[in-house]
Amino acid sequence: MIEERYELAVERIKEMKNEETTAAPFTDYFHKMAEFVQMIDETRKEILNKTYWEKDLDVIAKENRKLYEDILPEAYETSYANPAYAVKVLGEEYGQILSFLYTELRGCIAYVFEQKTEYLDILFELLIEIYNQFEEEKGTDVHRIKDIIYWYASDYCDVFVADRVRDQIDPAESFALDIIMNSSLDDLRYLYRFGEYISENELQTARHLLKLPEDVIQKMADVYTEGYRIGFVNTGKDLSKKEVVEIRYVLGFERVIRKAVENFARMGLKPVIYRSGVSVLTKREHLKTGYFGGIANKQYDYDHRNDQALFLDKKFVERKLEVIQTTYEHYKNQAGKYAGPACVDMFGEEPFSPKQKEEVIKLTKKQEELQVQFYSRQSQITNQYIRGDERSFTIIAYPVPEIGDRYEEIFDEIIRINTLDAKTYEKVQQILIDALDKGEYVHILGGNGNHTDLKVRIRELKEPEKETAFENCVADVNIPVGEVFTSPVLEGTNGVLHVSKVYLHELQYRDLEITFANGMVADYNCGNFERELENKEYVRDNILHKHATLPLGEFAIGTNTTAYVAAKRYGIEEKMPILIAEKMGPHFAVGDTCYSWSEDVRVYNPNGKEIVAKDNSVSILRKEDVSKAYYQCHTDITIPYEELKKIAVVTRSGEEIDLLLEGRFVLPGTEILNEPLKNADI
Repeated sequence: MIEERYELAVERIKEMKNEETTAAPFTDYFHKMAEFVQMIDETRKEILNKTYWEKDLDVIAKENRKLYEDILPEAYETSYANPAYAVKVLGEEYGQILSFLYTELRGCIAYVFEQKTEYLDILFELLIEIYNQFEEEKGTDVHRIKDIIYWYASDYCDVFVADRVRDQIDPAESFALDIIMNSSLDDLRYLYRFGEYISENELQTARHLLKLPEDVIQKMADVYTEGYRIGFVNTGKDLSKKEVVEIRYVLGFERVIRKAVENFARMGLKPVIYRSGVSVLTKREHLKTGYFGGIANKQYDYDHRNDQALFLDKKFVERKLEVIQTTYEHYKNQAGKYAGPACVDMFGEEPFSPKQKEEVIKLTKKQEELQVQFYSRQSQITNQYIRGDERSFTIIAYPVPEIGDRYEEIFDEIIRINTLDAKTYEKVQQILIDALDKGEYVHILGGNGNHTDLKVRIRELKEPEKETAFENCVADVNIPVGEVFTSPVLEGTNGVLHVSKVYLHELQYRDLEITFANGMVADYNCGNFERELENKEYVRDNILHKHATLPLGEFAIGTNTTAYVAAKRYGIEEKMPILIAEKMGPHFAVGDTCYSWSEDVRVYNPNGKEIVAKDNSVSILRKEDVSKAYYQCHTDITIPYEELKKIAVVTRSGEEIDLLLEGRFVLPGTEILNEPLKNADI
């Protein structure tokens, strides 16, 4: 029946390609949509009869580019995927809607490679239904088109969203795993089997890994999987109760991932590896979660980050939450065995600062509130079936070739940084913690053009001989080694945080400034755009995630001067991922604490002291009303060493203990951290 629906839909769309039954200027739009569907159908036939994979690498690469060429930067200005162009050609009333439809249909690229014919049916039939509206002699009714989109979203939640939940917890779904484990990785045609856009980054990464000795690949995998295992040990969580690990990564790293899968198997864990969402029903704004290839056009993703505004209302939110709850309930055994994500991130792309476009679909104030409520309730449902106090994670990052001509040298340096001796850092960081534990607050003062002036209040210890406020982070869940961190006391945390340039969640910020009052964000701005309103909206949307305010969920001091010097030496400071950047100076996270959903798990430093600063006055509200305790976000912002004048601990007696002065560690016993800086011309 699914095949029959598919054939009927494709036949009708092929006819559409030659028809002139819609009013200008819509004819060209629907002709292009029909051409796209025909390309998908031709690809499907070749995949099914296996001729697709008999082609030479360069031929397959050209066909991959053809699937994505209309959204690549050089073509995007005249693509209907671009809301600005669609509105210009099709008018404000229909341009946004049809640009959304164009974007949603592009999900067919993923579905045809996964051979999800039902998904293709759904989208092809959506296109036909909307096309029929434009053929009406009495004229097109925009409200009717919006209704069609609304019911598409609502009706097919129980397909797209339910499958998405299952993909995240059920190892029986093995599309990506089969490619990783069963392909000949020295034949780079395997990369195109995923159906993702394959850029030079993915190709060159795979080629570089092929050149590395087997023991180096094994070392990379071991650091990654051992960090995951130790994360459970250090937090006293029982990994033996778990059976499923979620692997997230960027294509090109399959040789490492294959070894990691083997390592996890020895721990008793089966992998789930799912694609980053391609539908408005499964994406979260422009962010990527899962596996993905090259990002064909970051502006395209950013332009469509709020497309759900076409149908987002209270009824839809309830419908989607119901599907999520029902699916988790159906798969509750699998959910209970889920151990958490293990992530391999990439970095090195040119920092991206998006254009702000008036023509894009925007959420109303009411919809923003609904979105915040949805993420809060979704998080509560997830934690009901996948308990936060029983799961963990790990994350590691490597550069992509786009980072520059010295890519291979940088890659080797990052391997070294990711495997630094944790014991050395553990001892030095404990000296810092011993001083920090004496403090009432920490004073951070910027220099060299940085006007940070912030006092962060520290939790008072009742039994200093047994307790500590700071965690000694020694490369388990967050690789590489190099930080001490705490959940600050919000009351009494005041001042301004400023950083001249930073890269967060794939977006660049210039002169980012956040003001805190009693630990909560009181004001914010940046210098990306000429208009202050656009700057504030940019920060609010992408750092505050549309919340009116956020708490300071974490304060940390990064100690990895080796990583800092490497970044300066290669001129890649602004390209470093936050995972490494947060180890290269003091950092401040707005949002939830590092212990969210697991505050009651007892955690100890290597010296045996219990970490007691896990809550703040917001997170503790979970005991009364969990919806008021969490914000479902945590964004780290780092001040680089060269922008620091001073970090000092101020004790309750008023004594000031200097930790860093002019970007150098000055506390006795921590001077070894300055060694990498001595010959770095910094």
